[in-house]
Amino acid sequence: MHESDERLFAMLLYVLSLFFPVLAPLLIWLLKRDQSDFIDYHGKEYFNFLISFTIYGIISGILVIILIGFVLLGIISILLLVFTIIAAVKAYQGERYRIPMVIRFIK
Repeated sequence: MHESDERLFAMLLYVLSLFFPVLAPLLIWLLKRDQSDFIDYHGKEYFNFLISFTIYGIISGILVIILIGFVLLGIISILLLVFTIIAAVKAYQGERYRIPMVIRFIK
């Protein structure tokens, strides 16, 4: 696979996740991970990101009971969008970006 194709597919993992958070990145990752270590890296990074921020969202949802959860949900939403955009740009630039605050479940 050509390097520009790898960068494009890695970027699409993140961009398409804005509209289809699980299905589109999963399809790209499963279809292309054997052809490219770069796409495999970003696929793992994205799904670690998704799992981590889902956990943060659930915890914040529970904390809504004591009102701090409303603030945390807002912060998490903003960070989710910002980190997705940064990761998409970095992937397109050919960098192996490590998203902050991500727990690495998939190695």
